[in-house]
Amino acid sequence: MTDSEGSEKAAEIVAERWQEFLGFGEDVIDPAMVRAAYAQPRLRVLFPGVSHGILYLSRCTGYPASHDVPLVYPLLAGGFQVTGRAGEGVLGKVATLEEAFALVVAHLPEGSGPAVLGTKDGLRP
Repeated sequence: MTDSEGSEKAAEIVAERWQEFLGFGEDVIDPAMVRAAYAQPRLRVLFPGVSHGILYLSRCTGYPASHDVPLVYPLLAGGFQVTGRAGEGVLGKVATLEEAFALVVAHLPEGSGPAVLGTKDGLRP
């Protein structure tokens, strides 16, 4: 498979996964969270996943995932907290999901682009 074919296949996998996630009900994840992330062009090219009701995004389509994209958590008192992956700590607390995912975009790993086919081991540093 050429790099171009791999990129096309990865884009198909990501698009299909997003369509699946956009159809999820509240029993899986807050649909507003999925829609807010999808509204960000730089995030909609990443591979979505969900764990414990939290959306995570990976720079690759396989497992293990990249685990280097910040996460958004709802706060009990209202608003959202954005945390970095790999020990970066709290990146900020904001009032809306739109602000939260804008903060995620601002803290994407350097060189982030569309998700690649494969696992985190195949990512370029």
